[in-house]
Amino acid sequence: MKKQIIALAATTVIGGGLFGTAASAQTYTVQSGDTLWGISQKNNTTVQQVKSWNNLSSDLIFPNQKLEVGGSSSGTASAATTSSNGTYTVQPGDTLFKIASKHGLSVQSLKAINGLSSDRIYAGDKLSLSGSVKGVSTSRPAQAQAQEAPAAPAPAQQEQPAQQAPQGKTLSVTATAYTAECSGCSGVTATGINLNADRNAKVIAVDPNVIPLGSKVYVEGYGTAVAGDTGGAIKGNRIDLHVPTESQARDWGRRTVNITILN
Repeated sequence: MKKQIIALAATTVIGGGLFGTAASAQTYTVQSGDTLWGISQKNNTTVQQVKSWNNLSSDLIFPNQKLEVGGSSSGTASAATTSSNGTYTVQPGDTLFKIASKHGLSVQSLKAINGLSSDRIYAGDKLSLSGSVKGVSTSRPAQAQAQEAPAAPAPAQQEQPAQQAPQGKTLSVTATAYTAECSGCSGVTATGINLNADRNAKVIAVDPNVIPLGSKVYVEGYGTAVAGDTGGAIKGNRIDLHVPTESQARDWGRRTVNITILN
């Protein structure tokens, strides 16, 4: 199908001088015509991170507004939440995916190291970032239980219900995102799936020489999808996943994720 690919191609051409400026900057003053997308690219980050650092609930910004562009995910925050003995303190809004990505781990490895059987975590929990695999635990860590108030705290962010780890061939791939919500897009995939009829359909474009069309594939951070589309730029260990809107495609950006071919 003809589709619009929203990829962070700009990250491959942002040179050393710009990167160095972004790394040292802490705040940014919004200029007339600025967008969160443009600001995030100038500062080598993502729209979602900028919104999180500044407690923004929408993409609306104003000229002369001060935005933090190197906040809670920068080295300073990491030092505050990651101790010298390799443990991380869960912050409000954290997910296992965010924590694992920040520290170069997969979600499965992080869960195995801490003996977790589900993706549910709580603000204040202490997670080990390295070490031997522990036995699976269905309860919260003992330290978190000791600090718990009489009323059970709400989870930092609840993801999908606990599931068994997917079984099948696992690959590490580069993942971008696209949407059928674009001018000139037919909305019909290479295998005939009408994405306009179901904007929430979990469909990925693949290289059929790597992932057979029609396969069910579990994508880390996205869920179980069908390999139902192809694309001219989708070659080798590269996938393009369908999301409902253009803004969600931009928020996804370009990531390296683990996938499991289920059948």
